[in-house]
Amino acid sequence: MTNTAMTHTAVTATLATPAEAAAHFAARLTFYTDVADVHAALAAGTADFTVVDCRSTAAWDQGHVPGAVHLPTAQIPQLAGAFLDAAVPVVVHCWGPGCDGAARAALALARRGYQVKEMLGGIEYWIREGYEVETWQGRTQSAPDPLTAPVDGADCGC
Repeated sequence: MTNTAMTHTAVTATLATPAEAAAHFAARLTFYTDVADVHAALAAGTADFTVVDCRSTAAWDQGHVPGAVHLPTAQIPQLAGAFLDAAVPVVVHCWGPGCDGAARAALALARRGYQVKEMLGGIEYWIREGYEVETWQGRTQSAPDPLTAPVDGADCGC
């Protein structure tokens, strides 16, 4: 007699149903965007959102997304109304994927009635994908990091 019981790895020990997975990923896309999509909309002049950099002034000065609004997380309660149009969706970012600053900023903005998404990867992945940043000295751009973006500047295909 053969044992037909399936053994599972840690990867497959718990799985969502296809319907649960679809609901999860649909919800995830309502809360997050990526640097490539933000860049594409900004570059095409079709951005229907405002990019908000929620880092400190010192971090902002090191380099930021051209055209972004600088609004440090701690100042959102006092300054959001002065810098942001409540009718325009907001895309927030912080340093990178290891930082919760953008999530805290997004929460503060959502609690104030803004539609908000977090830009996955933050300024780290913006820079690593080879997109231009602005500093007090002007604009600069690095070559794409081959571990995060196609080096020929083409679309990654996803």
